[in-house]
Amino acid sequence: MADPRILMFHKPKGCTVTANDELGRSTVYDRLPAWVRSDRWVPVGRLDRDSRGLLLFVREGRLMDLLTRPGAVQKSYEVWVRGAVQPGHVARAIAGVTTPVGELRCREVEVLGMAGGKTRLRVVLEEGKNRHLRRLFGALRDERHGTPLKVTDLKRTRVGALALDVPSGAWRFLTPEEEDALLGPAP
Repeated sequence: MADPRILMFHKPKGCTVTANDELGRSTVYDRLPAWVRSDRWVPVGRLDRDSRGLLLFVREGRLMDLLTRPGAVQKSYEVWVRGAVQPGHVARAIAGVTTPVGELRCREVEVLGMAGGKTRLRVVLEEGKNRHLRRLFGALRDERHGTPLKVTDLKRTRVGALALDVPSGAWRFLTPEEEDALLGPAP
């Protein structure tokens, strides 16, 4: 088998996606073997400190470019939102919502259910910006209470065809077949 080129990590809540946190908080590199940092594996994109889920690491700039090009790879999330997400919210999230950082939108939004005043969603993004889903839903208002919707839990579950399949804090290398499904076959 050729050297693995992509590492999958299940990022837990509470750690930052950075090599060194200026505030001394836990980072993803604190949760991974020391060779990940020393061999210069870098995260593909980010998940904020309060988010969890699938995070990829690569060493090759070409792979980073392929995986971060806008629209190249869809990302799926399981999201819990405080408030009742209605069909109108779903339509607006897909059409585009004006936020302080510009217009944000989702490729797909599916309401999976409600529990205790919160709505569980499956959301797909084609391009993610900093705190994309938190800002998008925060710009929408709960129709009953008139308060902003608020993302209370966010977990990235898929990147392209690749599904998160390791427990929180665990990692593994992608197989060549998974790499091909994610990137397309090599030329």
